[in-house]
Amino acid sequence: MNHEEAGRFWNANAAAWTKLAREGYDLYRNHFNTPAFFEMLPDVTGLKGLDIGCGEGYNTRLLAKRGAHMAAIDIAEIFIDYAQAAETEAPLGIDYRVASAVELPFPAETFDFATGFMSFMDVPETGQVLQEAFRILKPGGFLQFSITHPCFDTPHRKNLRDENRITYAIEVGDYFRSQNGEIEEWIFGAAPPEAKQGLPKFKVPRFTRTLSAWLNLLLETGFQLERVNEPRPSDETVQEYPYLQDAQVVSYFLHLRVRKPLT
Repeated sequence: MNHEEAGRFWNANAAAWTKLAREGYDLYRNHFNTPAFFEMLPDVTGLKGLDIGCGEGYNTRLLAKRGAHMAAIDIAEIFIDYAQAAETEAPLGIDYRVASAVELPFPAETFDFATGFMSFMDVPETGQVLQEAFRILKPGGFLQFSITHPCFDTPHRKNLRDENRITYAIEVGDYFRSQNGEIEEWIFGAAPPEAKQGLPKFKVPRFTRTLSAWLNLLLETGFQLERVNEPRPSDETVQEYPYLQDAQVVSYFLHLRVRKPLT
């Protein structure tokens, strides 16, 4: 499977995904993954940034509200339609475009920084994604992105719960087996039946890489590793949103910040 085929799956997911996410059912994103990403993010006030794989624009809008001059791309046209509609309703100066992460429609050394919120692991040509990000960054610019944690988002994964339905372990396996487009079907588990009624399950192509594969690709591209984070929800967050308790047992997400050398 290539990026164009994967993009067609995401275009088919876009309407249901946007509806449920905008109704607040993407609890992992809203209540600890994205907040942790922004805690790690350097000051972007006045900087020119590119959000790669922006989806319906939720995180792009947060970047713009932090004072960044944002452009954003996604391969899924329907996601961009939703993002542009939000921009029309409440303008933040964001330039949205339909484009692939492996073929960014911008000249070299255009941006001060780039981001990828939970998007890079959904593109099979991982090396090309990183090369394109490197190309469009100015010398000294940074790339910060989040992905599902390679150590815990494995082909085999099982949530182990006790008699009170409390997660005590995550069983993982087949870590070294790279998936290349196997389709996983799911929908936001926090959404009640009435919210999901009539909506198709998401069909998500999976492309798994080991942690060492990710790090070596970054280094081979020429990036310098600057910061790493494995976010977890606080006890207070889990008390308010018990659904997130399992994310305290292992790290579901990995955040990385790398920088393009000045020379």
